Amino acid sequence: MSWKDEIEELRKRQALTRAMGGPEKLERQRAAGRLNVRERIALLSDEGSFREIGSIAGTASYDEDGKLTGLMPANCVFGRAKVRGRDVVLVADDFTVRGGAADAAIVEKQIQAEAMARDLRLPLLRLIEGTGGGGSVKSILDMGATYVPFNPAWDLVVENLETVPVVSLLLGPVAGLGAARAVSSHYSVMVQGQAQMFVAGPPVVAGIGEHVTKEELGGADIQLAAGAVDDAFASEAEAMEAARWFLSYLPNSVHELPARTTPKDDPARTDPALSSIVPRDKRYAYDMHAILASTMDKGSVFEMGRNFGQSVITAFARLDGWPVAVVASNPKVYGGGWTAEAAQKVTRFIDLAETFRLPIVHFVDIPGFVIGTRAERAGTIRHGARALAALYQASVPMCAIIVRKAFGVAGAAMMNHTGFRYRYAWPSGDWGSLPLEGGVEAAFKAALETAEDPAAMKAELSRQMRAFSSPFKTAERFWVEEIIDPAETRPLLTEFARLSAPLRERGERKPRYRP
Repeated sequence: MSWKDEIEELRKRQALTRAMGGPEKLERQRAAGRLNVRERIALLSDEGSFREIGSIAGTASYDEDGKLTGLMPANCVFGRAKVRGRDVVLVADDFTVRGGAADAAIVEKQIQAEAMARDLRLPLLRLIEGTGGGGSVKSILDMGATYVPFNPAWDLVVENLETVPVVSLLLGPVAGLGAARAVSSHYSVMVQGQAQMFVAGPPVVAGIGEHVTKEELGGADIQLAAGAVDDAFASEAEAMEAARWFLSYLPNSVHELPARTTPKDDPARTDPALSSIVPRDKRYAYDMHAILASTMDKGSVFEMGRNFGQSVITAFARLDGWPVAVVASNPKVYGGGWTAEAAQKVTRFIDLAETFRLPIVHFVDIPGFVIGTRAERAGTIRHGARALAALYQASVPMCAIIVRKAFGVAGAAMMNHTGFRYRYAWPSGDWGSLPLEGGVEAAFKAALETAEDPAAMKAELSRQMRAFSSPFKTAERFWVEEIIDPAETRPLLTEFARLSAPLRERGERKPRYRP
């Protein structure tokens, strides 16, 4: 008694599904410069580690005798794999089968992929190309009726954002439900020139009178500037390496804690160059990226979303091996002022740090919210207030380094001031309700209008205020806790990371993470 015939039948069906969309479609994929779904899985995962689930799912055809004559595979491939020795769930669209649109098995496979990540508490990596599960217009002919739309597995998509790290890689044209899945991630990456993302593609958009190419409609430059995706790279291999690096800072789920790596950098290292990096003339900027490179473990800074809300830098890094989340002002853009986009970026990043229990280090140089008609039309204060809410709701340890400016409501967003203020200021610190340069006119408007010599009065008022604006005057009253030599910033931050590590708690957090 043997099951040899059935095993042979299984191997036959597996061979058919591994052929994907067939030679013609595979050649078309190759000619477009894109890898096929199985090449992508092999490139991303450790060699030989992928264990597929649903390997023979698809649409079969039979002859009159019930013998299999063909098998079109489901255009969703998923299973467990290892990435740098770490178990993950991989779910990938196969564009060579119906351009990634729904077929008989794709919906349930996607649901099971999301459920697998949640139930096994494993990171989820989505390789997206096509509509990613949405039906095409042709589906009506197959089904014989239309249906009221629903988003498959969306309860799991939302729950996974609160539970496990989720990464989406956009590797070709992505539309509809695929686009919604892509942005419902903690980290999303596009391949420059190869991937585009849109709610609906150019043929549909032409129906409203706009005639554009895929790149003009949803290319990487557009989506990066909009903040819809986090990063873009020149190749699929580079995008996948970024995904690996991102995951290295996070635990498998919120039921674990981010792991410390073996320290390779002296925690007590100082840098005298920091003592002169901030110019005395406040009109001149400096390189915040250089400060991060100096104070964090060497080579550990992983910046995300650099093309959106550019007056703020958000990054993962390590301090003496401990992973931390870094928020830093970028004085080269709006002087570090917060735009509506910058506030949105801060909100999402703080939520990410809170979800996975990463202590936050905040390098502060915030002259306030960006002002003017554009800022008002963008709803800057609304987005700024949401960022403040995220910050005050966060429970992870936080340390602020006041590098230079901290003015107004946005300047106050450096930390939650109601508990212990784990905070240091550099001697270049400059703070208050309004910057001195504009505050004199606002505070003494009436007096200046009636003065015999407004310019002389303004100069004298400015001189008097400068005398009281020294950070040492603030420290005398303990309104700033400690002024430090900038060269000594790193040892103090590695101490913060060490003291914070035992305070991290496993488990789901509130408020919940939102895309």
